[in-house]
Amino acid sequence: PTGRPASRSPLPLPPPRDISPMLKDPQAFRAAIDLLESHIQASHQNIDYIAGLDSRGFLFGPVLAQRLGVGFLLIRKKGKLPGSTESMSYALEYGKAELEVQKDAVKPGQRVIIVDDLLATGGTMRAACELMTKLQADILDCLVLIELTFLKGAEALKPFPLYSLLQYD
Repeated sequence: PTGRPASRSPLPLPPPRDISPMLKDPQAFRAAIDLLESHIQASHQNIDYIAGLDSRGFLFGPVLAQRLGVGFLLIRKKGKLPGSTESMSYALEYGKAELEVQKDAVKPGQRVIIVDDLLATGGTMRAACELMTKLQADILDCLVLIELTFLKGAEALKPFPLYSLLQYD
């Protein structure tokens, strides 16, 4: 035990899924990236960007972008990006939050895949999709390593597609 409370919310939240062991193991990390890359190559052509969600999407997104020969976009929490930004508010289990992307990140019609480590209720990923759509990007896919299926995040994402490597019921 770390001595920290499991949750700072008065609401019952799902237990966190720890990706640290996978990140510490270069073979496991490579395998996860290989699987995501294989899915992208089999499912999509003419990708312009991989976009990563703040902050753990930044661990996987740049590696995928580099392998695919495309650019990487930062979707950050409010107030973290320089320059002119576009934002999107969304509800959390315990309040509200806001995501931002630089206004000139994409041109209308550019094709984007959004990456994060985990999908729970789908609120953050949906906000990212709506934010990129606001900039007139085409969302090809939402990729996560872990999906907590019992929280029905994939349903909340519709009509945006979801691909997850691991699902927990």
